[in-house]
Amino acid sequence: MGKAVALTGIKPTGTPHIGNYLGAIKPALELVNSYDARYFIADYHALNTMKDPKELKRLTLEIAATWLAFGLEPENTLFYRQSRVPQTFELTTFLSAFTPKGFMNRAHAYKAIVAQNIQDERDSDDGVNMGLYTYPILMAADILLFDTDIVPVGKDQKQHIEIAADIAQTINYHYQKEILRVPKPLIQESTELILGLDGRKMSKSYQNVIPLFATSKNLRKIVMKIVTNSQAVEEPKDPNICTIFTLFKLFSNEVEQNELRERYLAGGMGWGHAKEALFEKMDLFLSPFRDKYNQFIQEPSLIEKYLLEGEKKGRDIAENTMNRVRKIAGIY
Repeated sequence: MGKAVALTGIKPTGTPHIGNYLGAIKPALELVNSYDARYFIADYHALNTMKDPKELKRLTLEIAATWLAFGLEPENTLFYRQSRVPQTFELTTFLSAFTPKGFMNRAHAYKAIVAQNIQDERDSDDGVNMGLYTYPILMAADILLFDTDIVPVGKDQKQHIEIAADIAQTINYHYQKEILRVPKPLIQESTELILGLDGRKMSKSYQNVIPLFATSKNLRKIVMKIVTNSQAVEEPKDPNICTIFTLFKLFSNEVEQNELRERYLAGGMGWGHAKEALFEKMDLFLSPFRDKYNQFIQEPSLIEKYLLEGEKKGRDIAENTMNRVRKIAGIY
């Protein structure tokens, strides 16, 4: 028996930030130690909200460069663009024939938009396109096409994996045969909440992010914008309720954390000093990855080579799944 398959989807809808790395990229890349880890760029998913072709192409390149810079090894893992594996969309059509409309009505993203429309006294389906409405079916196809065992997700994405599992079980029951592997979510409970510049969860929607690959000069400017209270330099400060110290812990060892903690508690340290300490640790950590990222960005042909090689392997795997599906369905 080979390793179980873990599949990670990456939507190219924004420039990656610190929260993306610590909350998603790092733990997803660590899966290679225990699983047959596979990664894909979900460019068709991005179409639901992104209609600018140049922007989508740019972000796809940036996302690929990001994961490669942080250690994704395309020679040892499967790395591909969703759009280049056409079997994904064939399987989506097949799954749609077995998916109750009620599943889509209960999907969190759709329900959230409907609730907001009702609150704003608009038509309940205002701004809802069919891509968004059937998003869970396309995601199910992504997962089921590659005989996926586990999908690493946050708690807010767990429902999508459950829908994929329900669809697979419905099809297997109908044909009285295991046609599609039933996936499970891998919820990483230990992932910390990554705070942004304003002390809330780091998120592009809050515009409080720290970009992964800002230059040293720009990174320092951004860190210096972290919101603090009005305590004077001479006052002792509580590191346990401080965004700066919380972020510092993510990039430092225990000795360094204890040293900074003592400076907090002793007084005589201004917020500027604490921000400078954070910047130095963050910049030291990010610099080698920034260099690798910039190298990849300057060699888009190398990124394209890696993706094309992965997509060929991906289509071969996907065709095996579709052969099973077509045969059992009588479309052969």
